[in-house]
Amino acid sequence: MHLDELRAILLSERETGRLVPVPPDLFERTIQDLEALRKDLDASASADPESDETRLLIERVGSIRETLSDLFRARSEKILALAYTHIEGRHTEREEMKRMLVSEREMYSSICEAIGRCRSDLMGGAEVPLPRCSKEIPEPEPEEITGGESGPRPGFSLVRVREDVEPFMGVDGRIYYLRREDVAVIPRQNAEVLNERNIVLNINLPS
Repeated sequence: MHLDELRAILLSERETGRLVPVPPDLFERTIQDLEALRKDLDASASADPESDETRLLIERVGSIRETLSDLFRARSEKILALAYTHIEGRHTEREEMKRMLVSEREMYSSICEAIGRCRSDLMGGAEVPLPRCSKEIPEPEPEEITGGESGPRPGFSLVRVREDVEPFMGVDGRIYYLRREDVAVIPRQNAEVLNERNIVLNINLPS
């Protein structure tokens, strides 16, 4: 994995609130490349520790390690947020689970289980059963509603989405994932803002 490719992936990861699809062996291949570079660095440093080649190799190894660490941190923060979303009984998108690497899905499951155990230990009899996280990719449980369903609840509006929207937290504290042509129920205040921006259509606002 070239440093420029790795940096491009990190930039994409930082620019979106969703997990970015990455090669399943990205970390393994990068570690292998680092091992090869370390061997080159050892040979160069043995020959001439002050040479330009040695200096460049040191910088390259450091840059790759730092970029890989930053990528792990960025993805881990998103996975932690997804675990909290699931624990609170909110929908975790199937696509997000599909974009997790095998080790990341195991981390996601472990985080959910640890939160559940800690909450049970601390809250005791006040504990409310929490949904379990799974390493398996879950079946979607969309919050969107389709034609024929009941209308929006008080304080909420029925909308049709005109274009993809980055995930956002509604005024009700829930995370909403909207895609073009979705029909969904969202808080009225958020609906009004999106309507003003011409992002959603057919908003049913209370008269």
